[in-house]
Amino acid sequence: MPEPSVIPESGWHVGHFMYRFRREMLDGPLSADLQAQFHDAVHPPEDRQPERLAAYWTSGHRADFALMMLDPDPAKVDAVHQSLMAPGIGRYIEATWSFVSMSEVSEYVPTIEEFKRRLVAGGEDFNSPAVAAKVAAYERRLPMMNQQRLQPDFPDWPTACFYPMNKSRVVGANWFTEPFSRRNAMMAEHAQSGMAFAGKVSQLISVGVGFDDWEWMVTLWGRNPQYLKEIVYKMRFDIASAKYAEFGPFYVGYKATANEILKHCKLA
Repeated sequence: MPEPSVIPESGWHVGHFMYRFRREMLDGPLSADLQAQFHDAVHPPEDRQPERLAAYWTSGHRADFALMMLDPDPAKVDAVHQSLMAPGIGRYIEATWSFVSMSEVSEYVPTIEEFKRRLVAGGEDFNSPAVAAKVAAYERRLPMMNQQRLQPDFPDWPTACFYPMNKSRVVGANWFTEPFSRRNAMMAEHAQSGMAFAGKVSQLISVGVGFDDWEWMVTLWGRNPQYLKEIVYKMRFDIASAKYAEFGPFYVGYKATANEILKHCKLA
């Protein structure tokens, strides 16, 4: 049996946290000491910083800012949240929503053989040089793509959106009673729609099964917020989404430092 550990054998812990400033507790900007404490919480020293951390100010009344973090150690992820809730700055911040999940390689990521069968199903010749070249290129890319799914780098893009989702269990549209072959085909169609936004949108799907109230968390980073709107709209027409998807709250954020969040929220 494996040794007991909080470090996953595959994947990293993922945390999404939404916050609002308690302006009813404030008569003016935060003091210099509180601003420094906020900065240190959002930008912890290297020895306490999660492997990935990004901050955003958010649009809408439900939250003022958001943090997204990944690390093999769940304590490092949660420590950032606890620093914001600590005495001092914590008096003026309210956590409004969070999602706990883990990164993973989905069961629907095609193997080399499955990728080749998809090409043939799309009308290509099984023994053609073109198919052989595409399969060889996919074989080279696959380890890097899976690494990005498990330990993703955050793109240095200005905007992101976050939303949880489930797969439907209602009569006539129960995802979990469909055979794997059909689910796999629907997810292949879904992935094809997303590929049209390569270079414009990057995504991370983390799994909340056993960790939170929703089954998955979707993070989309965009070179422009317009692309976030367009990709979500386009992919809603895929059968995996149109028939089987249930969506939670959507949050949109714009990448920012701690100081930029305070300035945007008129607290600096």
